[in-house]
Amino acid sequence: MTKTESGGPGGRPALADSVRLTPDGVEILDRRVYPFERRWVRCATSEDVAVAIERMVTQSHGPLFAATAGMVLAAREARGEPPGRAAERLRASGRRLVATRPTNNHIRDAVQAILAATVDGPPPAAGDELVAAVEAAAARHDAAYRDKSRSLGRHTAALLPDGARVLTHCWADAYLIATVEAARLAGKRLEFVCTETRPYLQGARLTAATLVEMGYRPTMITDGMVAAALSDGLADVALVAADRVTLDGHVVNKVGTLGVALAARAFDVPFYVMIEAPDRLAPGIADVVIERRDGDEVLHVLGRRTAAEGTTGYYPAFDATPPHLVTRVVTERGAYPAGQLARHFAEERALEVPAG
Repeated sequence: MTKTESGGPGGRPALADSVRLTPDGVEILDRRVYPFERRWVRCATSEDVAVAIERMVTQSHGPLFAATAGMVLAAREARGEPPGRAAERLRASGRRLVATRPTNNHIRDAVQAILAATVDGPPPAAGDELVAAVEAAAARHDAAYRDKSRSLGRHTAALLPDGARVLTHCWADAYLIATVEAARLAGKRLEFVCTETRPYLQGARLTAATLVEMGYRPTMITDGMVAAALSDGLADVALVAADRVTLDGHVVNKVGTLGVALAARAFDVPFYVMIEAPDRLAPGIADVVIERRDGDEVLHVLGRRTAAEGTTGYYPAFDATPPHLVTRVVTERGAYPAGQLARHFAEERALEVPAG
């Protein structure tokens, strides 16, 4: 079920709050048609949420919030089960949600956090008690993610000189919003160049639209123009988010990111990557599943076929940028050379040790 809203820019960017948990389901802002329509897709079950994520109703960091809301629906669905059976239903729903987008570890980490706080640590609960516990754990995880994004934004903004022209690729979601807000607080003026990001045009529709909402007038280029744009001096910095960063510094992000990094190296432009934290469970690139989507998707743009009949599509949704092409990886703890990401966790441990 969908519903459409009209509305213009103003206040907080629309994509900053694109998932709504309601008493009878979850509503997800349909990023496939935004900003031309503000259409919300209603999910009545956790399975509906999983299907919405798979079908790209929500993208980038949106699936994290959809997944935590989906776990709440799973708890509601298990309300009538005894504790043991309810716990297993919740775990099964978690596995289903994690499988929707295997390259990005945000869903995995959110599901693990919710399960650890509700059924994998404490004695299993059931009924309304389980629902309340999952709702609280989901809300904590969402709030912690937003807090970490704000910290990451401050560290990223510190790297950007006043007046910097920033080239983006795809849609960095909460990280980009936080970076822009932090740069403003620091009194820095920024300009933006956005790749269109085929086949879903996230850069054209999501990044550019959000920057316009925030008062900027970004320049749009096609994906194939990155090298030419940097050669022409159109940008001073390349800045992307990452779906995952391995412990040895490989950056996994929307396909095309590797091309941006190569062009940045060729024209001596810093290449910065934003991620909440490197993935402890991925020592190297061999530990990351690169999602392969249906090649038919690249034969269409916004629902319209753009390739001749008889054409075959190929669509690795992500690529991997090796650490030697990365200037800095920016996390919630600070900015690090890609080969020194263990320092992120060393600083985390230092913060956990009481002084005195």
